[in-house]
Amino acid sequence: MVEQRQSVGVVLYRQNGPQRQYLVLHYAAGHWDFPKGGVEQGESEEQTLRRELLEETGISDVQIHPGFRDAFSYFFREKGELVRKTVSWFIGKTAASDVKLSFEHKDFAWLSFQEAMEKLTHKNAKQLLEKAAAFLTKQAT
Repeated sequence: MVEQRQSVGVVLYRQNGPQRQYLVLHYAAGHWDFPKGGVEQGESEEQTLRRELLEETGISDVQIHPGFRDAFSYFFREKGELVRKTVSWFIGKTAASDVKLSFEHKDFAWLSFQEAMEKLTHKNAKQLLEKAAAFLTKQAT
């Protein structure tokens, strides 16, 4: 039997002059990805997003962009058991630049679109960044 897990994540960015910078985290497992975490019982997706962002980065100042929601699923093994994780993704804007990492992460970086595309480990994260950037560009015009 496959265990099902639900997570929520955020493509977080800040404006640095005319350039958008995206926050990517270096997870202890070795990969680079966006902030995300598991939904706790009774939480809405927005509550999960805000709690996880605060826990993982120390950032509480986030404006969630209405009109963008993406999701994808993937499988991994944990203690020999197959787990299917579905992650719902949102876009958030912050004015914060200071990041206080949790124990789950080794490093972080605020990166341009191109730098983030090169740094992100997984194909689905790169595809998500492409969708988020296209959405933000369309919103700006």
